[in-house]
Amino acid sequence: MNKTEIVSIFTKKTLGLTLVLSAAAMAFAQEKAGISGMIVNKKNQPVPYASVTFSNKANKSLSDAVLTDEKGQYKLQLAPGDYDITVEAIDYKKSITSKNITGSGNIGALSIEPEAATTLDGKTQEIQGIVITAAAPKAYKVELDKKTYDPSQDIVSKGGNLQDVLSNVPSVSVDTDGTVSMRGNSNVKFLINGKPSSLLGIDDGANALQSIPADQIERIEVITNPSSKFEASGTAGILNIILKKDKKMGFNGTVTGTLGYLPRTNLNANLNWRKGNWTWFLNGGGGYQKNESTMKNTTTRKDDISALPSDSFPFTQYSQQNGKTKRESDTYNVTAGFTHDFNDKTSINFSGMIRSFDTDQTGLNTYNEKVYPLPSSLSNVLRERNSYGNNKNLATQFDLGFDQKIGDKGQLLSASASYQTNKSDGINQIVQKTFIENVLQPKGNIVNNVSTDSKTDTFIGKLDYELPIGEKSKLEAGARYDYNKNSYNYFVDQSENGQTPTTRFDFTSNTVYSENILGIYAQFKSKIGEKFAYQLGLRSEYSKIDVNFQNFDKEGNPANTPEVNKNYTKFFPSVFLSYDIAKNNQILLNYSRRINRPRAFSLIPFMSFDDDRNYFRGNPNLNPTYENSFELGYNLSNKKITFNPTLYFKKSEDEQNRYQYIDETGAVNTIPFNVGTETNYGLDLNGTYDPFNWWKIMLSADLYGYKNTGSYNLYPDNPRTLNDFSGSGFSYRIRFNNTFKPTKTLSVQIQSFYRAAEKTAMNNRKAMYGIDLGVSQTIWKGNGIIGFNIRDIFNTRKMRNFTDNAQFTREMEMQWQPRQFALSFTYRFKQGEKVEIKPKVKKDINSNTTGDDEQGGPM
Repeated sequence: MNKTEIVSIFTKKTLGLTLVLSAAAMAFAQEKAGISGMIVNKKNQPVPYASVTFSNKANKSLSDAVLTDEKGQYKLQLAPGDYDITVEAIDYKKSITSKNITGSGNIGALSIEPEAATTLDGKTQEIQGIVITAAAPKAYKVELDKKTYDPSQDIVSKGGNLQDVLSNVPSVSVDTDGTVSMRGNSNVKFLINGKPSSLLGIDDGANALQSIPADQIERIEVITNPSSKFEASGTAGILNIILKKDKKMGFNGTVTGTLGYLPRTNLNANLNWRKGNWTWFLNGGGGYQKNESTMKNTTTRKDDISALPSDSFPFTQYSQQNGKTKRESDTYNVTAGFTHDFNDKTSINFSGMIRSFDTDQTGLNTYNEKVYPLPSSLSNVLRERNSYGNNKNLATQFDLGFDQKIGDKGQLLSASASYQTNKSDGINQIVQKTFIENVLQPKGNIVNNVSTDSKTDTFIGKLDYELPIGEKSKLEAGARYDYNKNSYNYFVDQSENGQTPTTRFDFTSNTVYSENILGIYAQFKSKIGEKFAYQLGLRSEYSKIDVNFQNFDKEGNPANTPEVNKNYTKFFPSVFLSYDIAKNNQILLNYSRRINRPRAFSLIPFMSFDDDRNYFRGNPNLNPTYENSFELGYNLSNKKITFNPTLYFKKSEDEQNRYQYIDETGAVNTIPFNVGTETNYGLDLNGTYDPFNWWKIMLSADLYGYKNTGSYNLYPDNPRTLNDFSGSGFSYRIRFNNTFKPTKTLSVQIQSFYRAAEKTAMNNRKAMYGIDLGVSQTIWKGNGIIGFNIRDIFNTRKMRNFTDNAQFTREMEMQWQPRQFALSFTYRFKQGEKVEIKPKVKKDINSNTTGDDEQGGPM
């Protein structure tokens, strides 16, 4: 399929999506009697873009809001009744007028008075299409229990996806292959709106991160040391992705289109409608993306050929791999739902989501090898290994929530349920040709067909209760049940020189993994005096893991593979302490215990067939890793500076390390084992500084040390296969962002990062750096935004690693995607309507409740 055909197909699909979203927007409309009017100043001059809110005194559901046009005029639909009319505009005082609406017609002009001539500090900010005088928001904010990142301030990620946004989040790193880590630990727990989600799949990796548009993300919560209220999995911490859901009265929305290179086209919309006690929302989008990755891999065995026994021959002494992989993906997702407030104490929410991506992949690899002894003492072998595959993924999710306030003293009961499915089907044809001294071998033309299909069913049910005790204390308790069933089917056949394919039973297998986890928690929060606060929590989780394997012998008969059954109950305490030195000046000390359960993929004891020089197989006897985590942090915040250094110390037990050895064919085999301990310590430093109104700086740095212990040998009689995981070292990562605003409507952002080299007992990772650029121009009085960005300007974002053990050395270089460009356009409509602001509640230690309808609690 050529690019013209791809663009044509995408155009048809996006036009269809546009029609669906437009129809949904039309469905939000409601016909009522027409009311018009005008807002003027004391000189009887029109006031454009003023916010006018009509609050019905008798029935809240009949309230509405509107924004005046360029001539200060407005129109809206209202039911007859008594209303309080609130008018707000930039540089004018807030005005409230009462009026009785009896029917359709013009209610005349309402006059408002100007504010004083001076402003607070002269800073300006664009909000919802209007330029207002106020302190501009910071992209990075420190709260008591978490750090919050606002991607709306991230110009470089405009028109991008979740992976692009995460690349700029403090305390978070994204490798070139899409692996996400926090403070160097990749065991990150992802949540969407406070709970696991099918949006991120099970083992979808970078594909899943790239399927969530940046324009649909409200904020990202970075929780490095979660309390007992959270599920205990994820030793690195939790990333909670909050998707957009507006709270403005009336109909609001944004539509964003993106064109980029390597070819990328996206169309995304966020639509919201709020009327009285009902809030409806629809987020949807789709796009096409092309990606190219390259890999270089050189492996050299250390064997002394003269000392090897004769049955060791032939074997590969040296292998140099050069590969390029091309991917083309279509991605679509739609989420819709509503929240209904029955009264001030009772509300219900429901949402449904469907996401799909379809990826075509072509991998071209060549291997230049030295093999001994074919046909001379050392022969040159050239292998071409090309793969052509497709992967389809479909995920669905349905969520139902209920909130009930009890009495008038703050008691709250919340219940929710979520059902999720994720299905992935893949086919891949691998064509391999082998040449010795440039001669195609008689059996050197091999074709393998690999098919995989996996299915995940998930149910999550949870119940939370909050009981305030006096003015300073609160008791929280709850329970959560998780059920996951994952099925993996793997099939490989092979034909040589065009003959009839036969099944490769050594790679064909079926696995069913089921997981039941029941967690209960209780935690108590209180304050001593006005400055010292504490929280004590305890969580208990019962885990039941069952894995059924089915593989086959060489004749295709079912092999006798034992089941894996694990049952255990563990306790996870947490302690959080804080002391307020002064206003916006605080010290935090906390401790928690976490667990890293092996992923289902890591337990499956069958090899994959993707690369016959690199095999991975799971270990059914793999056990969880447990970690104790301590943090000591300081937080200072004022108008110009946010300063948040955190000292941390983590130590794990039964660490999951990847053991590697070379087999008789020269392939590197990788198997996970529980080996030894891992200790991490460091300083996580995040801060912002606004030296001028037009210049903002954000710095994120992680200076860390590590010490590992433990060794393992799968073949004790062969000392050369011993893997020593012991070692220690020190490294650092730095991210530095500058945002310049030369005019009220133009913003320029430069983002840069540097990851220093890191050395362990077996691996030496090289340093890496990259620079991104973004430009944003607001047009049409704030209703439109044009964005342009370049990611990896100098094309330097490459991962390089050197491995050295007793058996072999390996030098690897990988680039997941080259330099990219993107141009985006965002249109915002009805963005000036009044936001309903809930009464502020003073947050207490580790509270994750933000009042968002979509949050639903962190259990």
